[in-house]
Amino acid sequence: MSEPNETESPERRGLLKKLAAIFVGGIVSLAAPLSGLFVFFDPLRKKKRKTEEFIRVASLDTLPVDSIPQRFSVVADRVDAWNKYPNVPIGAVFLRRTTETEVQAFNVVCPHLGCAIDQKGEHYFCPCHNSTFSLDGTVNDPSPSPRGMDALQVEVRKGGVWVKFQNFRTGTEQPIPIS
Repeated sequence: MSEPNETESPERRGLLKKLAAIFVGGIVSLAAPLSGLFVFFDPLRKKKRKTEEFIRVASLDTLPVDSIPQRFSVVADRVDAWNKYPNVPIGAVFLRRTTETEVQAFNVVCPHLGCAIDQKGEHYFCPCHNSTFSLDGTVNDPSPSPRGMDALQVEVRKGGVWVKFQNFRTGTEQPIPIS
């Protein structure tokens, strides 16, 4: 009777070996796809850059008091899901110094269709639909633009002009920031 037990034991051991091999093989075969998914979805877990940041745009000395607005490029680091691009243009603004310590800033994008606004003399001009805006950013009638130019927050710090740069949705009556 001892002979049947000896023949069953190797079969049992073989079954355990097969089950262990299937289990280990399953774990090993899942490791590569799971790590690939982790890398693929990693940018979704990262925190986005705060839009609350002010960017230094110009020196206060470059803006004479009560002058014609001047266009300045806004340069900052651009970060997408996987890459960081340092010091690239992310937009442009019109700056106008109204007093010794106060500066107005407007986004150069037209609130109607998103065209680039030009400055001509005592007003702003959109070449896409022949609309004009006064120096304070209000829209002059008649105009298809649903609102005036988009004003931006400005701070004057240590002789520099800092702007909280944002883009806004076009074609709406209220400025809606694009994140």
